[in-house]
Amino acid sequence: MVFSSIPFLFFFFPVFLILYYLVPMKLKNYVLLLFSLFFYAWGEPVYILLMLFASFSDYVNGLLMTKYGTVKSRRRIFLWISVGINLSMLGFFKYADFAIHTVNQLAGLSIQPLNLALPIGISFFTFQTMSYSIDLYRREVKPEKNYFTYLTYVSMFPQLIAGPIVRFATVQQELYERVIDKKGFYEGFTRFLQGLFKKVLIANNMGALWELIRSQETAQMSVATAWLGALAFTLQLYFDFSAYSDMAIGMGRMLGFHYLENFNYPLYAVSITDFWRRWHISLSTWFRDYVYIPLGGNRKGVVKHLRNIAVVWFLTGLWHGAAWNFILWGLYYGVLLALEKYIWGEKLKKLPVWLQHLYTIMIVVVGFTIFVFDDMGQLVPYVKLMFDVSCRLTDGAFWYYLRSNGVLLLTALVLAMPVYPWLKQLGQYGRKRRMLLTVVRTAVYLALFLLTVAYLVADTYNPFLYFRF
Repeated sequence: MVFSSIPFLFFFFPVFLILYYLVPMKLKNYVLLLFSLFFYAWGEPVYILLMLFASFSDYVNGLLMTKYGTVKSRRRIFLWISVGINLSMLGFFKYADFAIHTVNQLAGLSIQPLNLALPIGISFFTFQTMSYSIDLYRREVKPEKNYFTYLTYVSMFPQLIAGPIVRFATVQQELYERVIDKKGFYEGFTRFLQGLFKKVLIANNMGALWELIRSQETAQMSVATAWLGALAFTLQLYFDFSAYSDMAIGMGRMLGFHYLENFNYPLYAVSITDFWRRWHISLSTWFRDYVYIPLGGNRKGVVKHLRNIAVVWFLTGLWHGAAWNFILWGLYYGVLLALEKYIWGEKLKKLPVWLQHLYTIMIVVVGFTIFVFDDMGQLVPYVKLMFDVSCRLTDGAFWYYLRSNGVLLLTALVLAMPVYPWLKQLGQYGRKRRMLLTVVRTAVYLALFLLTVAYLVADTYNPFLYFRF
C-alpha cells in the first residue's frame, strides 16, 4: 500500500485517524501500532515476522546493555549481537543473490540464486534499530522498557517503508507525551497534501517521460534526448522521494510527532558537498555519526580522511542496492567530494553562483544516470552518448518531448528551487493579505486534490522508487 493510492487515502488513513483521535492518550500508541503492523502486512504478510524479530532482538539486547551498565566489555558484546543480527538480516535478504551472481561471474560457477523477495523498507528499519542500540551503548538515549512502545517506534507506518530514518532520540519523549492539536493537524495535513501533489502530478509524469525515453535504442538517440531523459529521471526521483518524506513528516505532525527534515532543496545546491547536506539528510547524518566520525572523520590526516570518505561512500552506494552501479554511484560521489575538499573547492566558491548551480546539477544528473541503470551494458552506452559530441546533438524526438512536456519540466524545475518558502513569507505581512492568500491557497489545494484523485483513478503508473531500497 502506497500513500498515493485510493485505498490509503480514502479507507486506511481516514479510519486510522478517526480511531486515533477518539481513543485516550494512553491508547494512541496501541492504535498506531496495530495499524502500522496491518500497513506493513498489507505488502509483506510474511516478512512482518522479520521486523518483529529484529525489534525484539534490539529491545532485549538494549535491556541487557542497561543491566550491565558498569561493565563496558559486556555492554559491547550485546551491542555487537544487536548490530550483527541486523546486518546479517540485511545482508542475507538484500545482498545474497548479488554475492552469488558475483561469485558465479568471477569463478565461472553456476550456483543457483535464492531469488528471495526483498522485505519492504528493510534498509530503513534496520538502520533505525541499529541507531537505537548504538545510541544506547553511547548512553545518548535512555533504554525503552516497554517492548510495545519500542515496537511502535520501529513500525510507525508514516516513515516505516521509505524513511526518513527516525532516530529513537528524536521521538522518545513524544512516544509518551505529545501535543495533538488543531495547529498540528493543519500543518501536518497541508504538508501531506504538498507531498501528494508532488508525487502524483510531478514525479509520476516525470517518470512517464523517462520511461518513454529509456525505451528507445541508445544508438538511435541524440545527445540532447539522452540528457533530457537523465534530467527527467533526476526530477522524478527527487519529487518522488521528497514527496514521500513530506507525506511522512506531515502524517507524523498530525499524530503529534516531529520528524526531522529529509530534504532541503538539494537541486538548488552550489556544490556536491552542499548537495549532500540537502539530499536524504537522515541517511547522510546516519553515516556521518555512525561510520565517518567513529573512523576518525577528517582528524587523522589526509590519507585516513580519504580512506574514511571512500568507506562511507562505498557503503552509501551499497546501501541503495545490490548492484555494481550503486557501488559505482557511491564511489563517484566519494571521489567528487574528495576533489572538492582538496583540489577545486575553494576555486569553485569564487565562480558566479549560476555557474556553481550549473556545475552541481550536471554532476547530479550524471550521477543519477549511473544510479538508474543496474545493467552495465545499458549504463555505459547511455553515459557515453551524453558526452559524445560526434553524435547528433538534437533530433525530432527531443523537440517533440520538449514541446509535449515543456510546461511540466519548467514547473518541476521551478518547484525544485526554494520558491515555496518565499511564497509563505508573503503571507506574513498584513491581515488582508493573509486572508486573501488563505482563500487562494485553499482553492488551489482543493483543485490540485481533485486533479490528483483523477490521476490516481485513471493512471496505473504510481511507483514509489525508494521502496526497492
